[in-house]
Amino acid sequence: MPEARSSGPDLARWRKQQQPVRRTVSQVCPPPRRPLTVADIRPGMENERLGVVRDSMFQNPLIVKAELGKPRERSYSLPGINFNYGLYIRGLDGGVPEAIGRWNVFKQQPTCPHELTRNYIAMNRGAVKAGLVTARENLLYRRLNDIRISDQDDRRMKKEPPPLPPNMTFGIRARPSTPFFDLLQHRYLQLWVQEQKAAQKAIKLEKKQKVVLGKLYETRSSQLRKYKPPVKLDTLWHMPHFQKVGRHLDTFPTEADRQRALKAHQEECAVRQGTLRMGNYTHP
Repeated sequence: MPEARSSGPDLARWRKQQQPVRRTVSQVCPPPRRPLTVADIRPGMENERLGVVRDSMFQNPLIVKAELGKPRERSYSLPGINFNYGLYIRGLDGGVPEAIGRWNVFKQQPTCPHELTRNYIAMNRGAVKAGLVTARENLLYRRLNDIRISDQDDRRMKKEPPPLPPNMTFGIRARPSTPFFDLLQHRYLQLWVQEQKAAQKAIKLEKKQKVVLGKLYETRSSQLRKYKPPVKLDTLWHMPHFQKVGRHLDTFPTEADRQRALKAHQEECAVRQGTLRMGNYTHP
């Protein structure tokens, strides 16, 4: 059984539903933000206050607190949706069509003549040659002979750029390529080994060419430098009734080791510090 065709109003309603919904700018863009006021404060909000409350309190970013789940209010009122941010530049050149069609050449404005500076060196020189030395005479001379520095003199005093060759290339010179083949073949290691061998050969040759001196005889100064003055040790004082008592502790394994250590201590007494000469050395 064939399906019944939809009537005219139903078809129009269906077509209207299928068409995209057109929204205005005010529906798409959120409303402009504005600072909080007393009327916006509800019980339980972070910015709820007791006592006298003014709208100016909610325009200070140091006082306003951030609400839970909302960004912090900066207390600045933003313009509406019709406001364009940024700087609007009004073009006076005609845009792209004018640039394609004809090009407006910038006309150089006439420069205003500037007053030339006085040449005090030349005026002072002329005043001295004329025999004028006082301040009043110099002032009158400058009024009669007003010498100015010309533009040509200014150009002459300025440093001119150095002459450059016509085929000069500006910029930074490119770094030479890395010698990968020399690195893979250990070329630098081989060169270093060759340099070390050459240096060793030169040192050996220099040692062979040195003159071998004869036997060195010791002088009195060298003997005195090696001489160790004997140190006379005073016997330690003991109480009379303890003089015949032997030692109760012996830390040396044998008597020979004890005598060897005692002899070494006696040899170093001259260069050690302390009453018993058992401290640090007097010199390094």
